[in-house]
Amino acid sequence: MSLTGTSFLYTLIVLAVVALVLPLALWSRLRGPKPLRAVARTLMLLFAQGTAVALVFVMVNNENNLYDNWADLLGTGDHVQQAENLGADGTGGIALRKLPKVRQTFRPATGPGMRAADGVRVTQLKGRVSGVNAEVYVWLPPQYHEPAYRHHRFPVVELLSGYPGSAKAWFGSLHVHKQLLPLMRGGKVAPFILVAPRTNLLAGVDPGCANIPGTVNADTWLSIDVPMMVMDNFRADRAPQGWAAAGYSAGAHCAAKLAVAHPDRYQAAISLSGYNDPIIERASLAAQSPALRAENNPYVLLRKAHTPPPIALYLSGQPHDGYEAAASLEQIAKAPTTVHVVYIPKSAGGHTMALWRPQVVPSFRWLTLEMGQHRADGTGPTPLAPSTDGSTPAALASGTASRAGAVRRR
Repeated sequence: MSLTGTSFLYTLIVLAVVALVLPLALWSRLRGPKPLRAVARTLMLLFAQGTAVALVFVMVNNENNLYDNWADLLGTGDHVQQAENLGADGTGGIALRKLPKVRQTFRPATGPGMRAADGVRVTQLKGRVSGVNAEVYVWLPPQYHEPAYRHHRFPVVELLSGYPGSAKAWFGSLHVHKQLLPLMRGGKVAPFILVAPRTNLLAGVDPGCANIPGTVNADTWLSIDVPMMVMDNFRADRAPQGWAAAGYSAGAHCAAKLAVAHPDRYQAAISLSGYNDPIIERASLAAQSPALRAENNPYVLLRKAHTPPPIALYLSGQPHDGYEAAASLEQIAKAPTTVHVVYIPKSAGGHTMALWRPQVVPSFRWLTLEMGQHRADGTGPTPLAPSTDGSTPAALASGTASRAGAVRRR
């Protein structure tokens, strides 16, 4: 029975009801020695508490897409087949352009929200360079199958989940495709192909989008294997001109890091409540040593770059939850690097999907302009709605309010 399946949820609901009714019906009717009755009553109470805790956990898990399956929850999943030393560029000296194209088989994805907005599809990808074997979810924009776009190559956004987190989270919890579909149809957001690869590759630890020889090549998986697969199977723009990464929490850290580290593969990144130093995530493998921390810290990478990378970063955060990290990147950025920081007040909520969900639309509007995409009707880029200092908390949470006005509300 699937951890995130409807049948498991309904089973727990039934068990929770039974666990509540059982002591009410049998508490005073139990017979036998006093110690035996005490044991029976204790078991009934434990059963009631256990089913209640399990039901709450499953509901929270389904809402936030923390664990996709039993292997993720129990820490038995391992999606790394090999982790060779691939060198500084993560290619292992392989001539990527000479690799033969790989055609993947896709099937409709299952789970909450996956069939909405024309449906999400999924494939099992064996990374030829990284040695990772994991699922990748893909959603195609409405224009993809229109005759007028049959020769058009579409921009791509790689969606990265937090830790713990399922690759389904952007679709099942943040509803990214449902939110963007009408805007894409109306020409207000570019028709992006949305790609969500698995980021939790090892049991019980966060690979931190890092390449660690002998352990995992998460960076290569995300920045080489997944993009190559998408370009082999769909009419996708060639990196970096048409590629961006977006993430929340640990995925936000990865999105910024990938863009800063690989301006030859990404043009932009969206980071929602991210951080710079991997040590912020206690389970991060990228925090194992000072060298790894530096190699996977976007602040360090940007500061030490010989030439400022031609990338654009959208960074949002709250005090002590992403804002300071975003501001530090803004302070050291030099042209052509651009950094747009959105301050989110504490009143907007905590580190949850409810905080990030309303930021999807404004961040993708920003991305549409930064990547130079045009309206579907050919009239050019659509400007963002103007911000005002009198914005509501909802506007602040969504990033549509001005940062100056938000700061005055601290």
